[in-house]
Amino acid sequence: MATTGLSSGYPGYEIREFAFEGAQVRYHEGGKGPPILLVHGVGPGTSSGLTYRFLLEPLAKHFHVFAMDLVGFGISGRKPAEPYFDFDFWTRQVHAMIGRMPAGKVDILGHSLSGALSLRVASANPRVASVLTTGTVGTEYRLTSHLETLWTFPGSREALRGILGRIMHDVSQITDRMLDDRLKVLNEGDYPAYFSSMFGPDKQALMDSWVLSPEELGKVTCPVTLIHGRNDLPCPAEETTLKLAPHLPQADVVLLAKCSHSPAVEYPEKVLAQVVALFGKR
Repeated sequence: MATTGLSSGYPGYEIREFAFEGAQVRYHEGGKGPPILLVHGVGPGTSSGLTYRFLLEPLAKHFHVFAMDLVGFGISGRKPAEPYFDFDFWTRQVHAMIGRMPAGKVDILGHSLSGALSLRVASANPRVASVLTTGTVGTEYRLTSHLETLWTFPGSREALRGILGRIMHDVSQITDRMLDDRLKVLNEGDYPAYFSSMFGPDKQALMDSWVLSPEELGKVTCPVTLIHGRNDLPCPAEETTLKLAPHLPQADVVLLAKCSHSPAVEYPEKVLAQVVALFGKR
């Protein structure tokens, strides 16, 4: 795996890449210690760098961090053919990333859709030592108006600000830099058409593709921590985390007050403490 020549933008990290099923997967790598994998959710302009930007530097003091972007997002390439929203494809991508990490056990931190990815991978991959999720999905529930808006391409800066207001409880945390970073990705080339095609007209079908069965969850035997904002609008805890937990008897649940769908951005110190407590056991 070679460096890309791209600047990571995060102190102590380098961008690396590998080819996967016709696409280029890129990730930030840095730090020393037990290997951990970070994966983001799906939405306008998102990436692991943006989702975990407040955690990357402190995590590198404890762990060997691999912060990967799903194909179709951030610094990774695009899927060569539809469907661009492809839960099975992304599951295979996570397995492939683990196969390129140092030998032995790995821990996974997954947000939103990647929380479900992490649990699915943990159910099948014996290398997964523990899983921590934030705002995870993985259950069957009806599309909310907030998630529908989140998965709609923002036609303007103010539209993007409104979308981010649905995933941040305190909208004063939505900075100009946050908007600039996402707009840089969203306005690149023909990406608006790619994004719109990815999420398409039938968003409920996309949600249904991430559902994890009780039998699948029963195969997750490693320690799990499920963190969720009590004020999550697009992916409410009572429809997701709290329905998954009964099928994961080894899982701890942490509900954060005054927090929506971005725990690692809204309360990075609380998420960091849970990550170090869970992943630091190895």
